[in-house]
Amino acid sequence: MLRIPRLLCLCLCWPALLFAQKKNEAWKLPLTRAVSPVKIDGVIDEEAWRNAPVAKDFRMVLPMDTSAAKLRTEVRMVYDQQRLYILVENYTDGSKPYMVESLRRDFSFLKNDNFILFMDPFDDQTNGFAFGANAAGAQWDGLMYDGGKVDLSWDNKWVSAVKNYPDKWVFEAAIPFKTIRYKKGVTQWGINFSRNDLKTTEKSAWAPVPRQFPTASLAYTGTLQWDSTPPPAGPNISIIPYLLGGVSKDYAAHGNTTWRRDAGLDAKIGITSSLNLDLTVNPDFSQVDVDKQVTNLDRFELFFPERRQFFLENGDQFSNFGYSTLRPFFSRRIGLGVPIQFGARLSGKLNKDWRLGLMNMQTAAKDELLLPAQNYTVAALQRRMFTRSNLGFLFINKESLNYTPTQEAGKPVYSQYNRNFGLEYNLASSNNFWTGKAMVLKSYSPDRSGSDWATAANLQYTSKVWNIGWQHEYVGHNYNAEVGYVPRRGYIKVAPTATRLFFPVSGQVLSHGPQVTSTWFMDEQFHRTDNETMLNYGFVFRQRNTLNVWTSNTYIRLLQEFDPTNTGKDSLAVNSTHSWNTVGADYVSQPQQLFTYAFSARYGGYYAGGRRLMLNTELGYRFQPYVSIALSANYNDIRLGAPWGYNSFWLVGPRLDVTMTNTLFFTGFMQYNEQMKNINLNTRLQWRYRPASDLFIVYTDNYLPEPFYVRNRALVLKLVYWFNL
Repeated sequence: MLRIPRLLCLCLCWPALLFAQKKNEAWKLPLTRAVSPVKIDGVIDEEAWRNAPVAKDFRMVLPMDTSAAKLRTEVRMVYDQQRLYILVENYTDGSKPYMVESLRRDFSFLKNDNFILFMDPFDDQTNGFAFGANAAGAQWDGLMYDGGKVDLSWDNKWVSAVKNYPDKWVFEAAIPFKTIRYKKGVTQWGINFSRNDLKTTEKSAWAPVPRQFPTASLAYTGTLQWDSTPPPAGPNISIIPYLLGGVSKDYAAHGNTTWRRDAGLDAKIGITSSLNLDLTVNPDFSQVDVDKQVTNLDRFELFFPERRQFFLENGDQFSNFGYSTLRPFFSRRIGLGVPIQFGARLSGKLNKDWRLGLMNMQTAAKDELLLPAQNYTVAALQRRMFTRSNLGFLFINKESLNYTPTQEAGKPVYSQYNRNFGLEYNLASSNNFWTGKAMVLKSYSPDRSGSDWATAANLQYTSKVWNIGWQHEYVGHNYNAEVGYVPRRGYIKVAPTATRLFFPVSGQVLSHGPQVTSTWFMDEQFHRTDNETMLNYGFVFRQRNTLNVWTSNTYIRLLQEFDPTNTGKDSLAVNSTHSWNTVGADYVSQPQQLFTYAFSARYGGYYAGGRRLMLNTELGYRFQPYVSIALSANYNDIRLGAPWGYNSFWLVGPRLDVTMTNTLFFTGFMQYNEQMKNINLNTRLQWRYRPASDLFIVYTDNYLPEPFYVRNRALVLKLVYWFNL
């Protein structure tokens, strides 16, 4: 199996050799020092803005990328010794009000009139920062990775203002140099500006981007040309303490009321302008959004994304290694139900070609589970290759401290250590048409040897009309990633896919076309275990609503016992085979409406000759810009023979977002899960009283639906303050 990734590395290299020049090299915006102080208020009355060069003549990206943008957008940028400033005039026709969801931070890009800045300080077309706002003033910021993805969980210090005029809305912002990472002496940064206007359904960009790619695609940035070397960020040390008080009670266990009095500390230390050291002592994540529940009818472990702030900055070096179901590192394995005592992470750029990531976390012992204290070490090194590709190395070590596994009856057994080594080549051509990956992983555990490798590769071609891809994986039955997410082992997988789009000259349909995907799993002897083949036909309308209709064929040979309802009634036998056909449809409404909705449905066979109907809906209404109401509802109707019989599961989740200002937010979220027999209520009040400094009040309830009573209840008050030294 090891020859496959070597061959694929050679095959994947050739597209990178074909494209060597930056696509939008001709788009340049001169950046000059401000000739006067700048006040962030959305009012254009400073001399600095009158003298600044202008980026204009935006190009349309959607609905089509063949013409100039209809709406005028003009961007100016200047800097002083401490900050980078941006001023944007977003002109409108004045006939309709702006469209936004609310003042909620990190809003949904496609559901808001907005402006976003994508910045690539190393001009490596792979990593960067994003800053922006919607037309009501809600901020949007994130870390960029993989050449065009944005992690919105990142949060840092910067200020902005939006002011509305009859013919335009103005966005003005100041971004401290201490907030971003950049290399000293580099005078050309990658830059692009994106504008989304729901009234006209137009998305545009300053440096042109093909419509099949997001405007965040760093392969298509222009150049921010500094008039001199950027000012040094200077001493960059931030201390972020928190104080916490709380009370909780477990009614189901007839427990006593428990009081919490806690404190902790985070610190950010700029080793260089592009390399950062993060420290944490006794971290707490009680203010993080609860996971969105799902009806679990899967044979394998479900995936829930990381939401904790400490693990997110430059986290792509660790967490993006591998594929969605073959990840050697998954940070949620650290501190899962166990307190984290302290941790440190060194991450960032060594220079334009090298990135480094080092992380060490220490968790406490948990006596009631006889779980020992554990230490986690992760090291990642990445070397840029060709224009936008890179070669990465990953090492993961999980160690149980002062612990020897015991075979004593009745006592849980934990691993003494688990280690993983990985090597990965990521392909990205300069025009982004070719992307791919080839990787190999090796695990080390004291009780496993042989068949402890994993290899995988994929190659994808994306043009305006074609999207063609291939992926395959091999995971040995002894491959062990205790700090990763690998829901199944001992398999070989192949997954080809092909999509063809057609673009009518006129009419309501903007594009349409078929997609064929097929996923095959085999055991290590190449015997088929399961496969699914799907034919989908999709429509994208000019008002941005979408419709997909599909049909699929599924075959499964069970490799372990499985309860098809996950209710504990009974299990299907190992090696039993099951096959069925399914039809389905998905529809998403126009995002520019105050009332938005999405529906999906599937109907067909199921395990053991049964039938399954699934209906799902997402409803939303906004009283812009202050209130957004959403309701998600999922219904599954499963009909099987004895002993399961008729089963139905409701999963309902209403959500209320109230944004009194762009610094004061209230969120209420309820989830009723019939399968888990639980009702969860979570409310959070957040007051951002200073940039990156917050007061949180979080209240959580869990109820048993029948008979209705409280399972547990908790109230937490948390104060966070960001000091810059």
